Amino acid sequence: MFLELIAVFVAGFVGAGLMMVLSSLSGRRLPRWIVPVGAGAAMLIAGIATEYSWYGRTAQSARDKGLSIAQTVENSALWRPWTYIYPLTDRFVAVDTASPLKNAETEGLYLVKLYFYGRWRSNQIVQVMVDCVGYRRADPVLGDGSPPLWRDVGPDDPVVKTVCAEV
Repeated sequence: MFLELIAVFVAGFVGAGLMMVLSSLSGRRLPRWIVPVGAGAAMLIAGIATEYSWYGRTAQSARDKGLSIAQTVENSALWRPWTYIYPLTDRFVAVDTASPLKNAETEGLYLVKLYFYGRWRSNQIVQVMVDCVGYRRADPVLGDGSPPLWRDVGPDDPVVKTVCAEV
């Protein structure tokens, strides 16, 4: 986050510098307000670029760790009107399919770790049981060792689909 802030400031200086050079090359015919506008535009573009590149960088890092991307969440916001044209991926769920724990007693039952990634959020790890035969998932209820809550989610559930395809 700190490096992204530094990158935005550097982009502002570069944008202002480019506008100063353009103003000088034009024989000072450009208005003086073009320099701060250039700095602001460069900072805005740098901020937007880092927002959109977050998913690609983070997902690649997750894949390098042996995780499979199960689901992404795209978001649009009024204060970012360009996201209505090109939505921003700001959250995703990754599954650790490299090391699932297979149930010795029940065929097709696996215990896997889900990694919840979010832009500007701390990552969370949750263990979930997936039944590839019955297409259901057991989400942790209280986290205190109590019996899990089984949900019939069907074969199209992103987590079930990812786990059952990879194991």
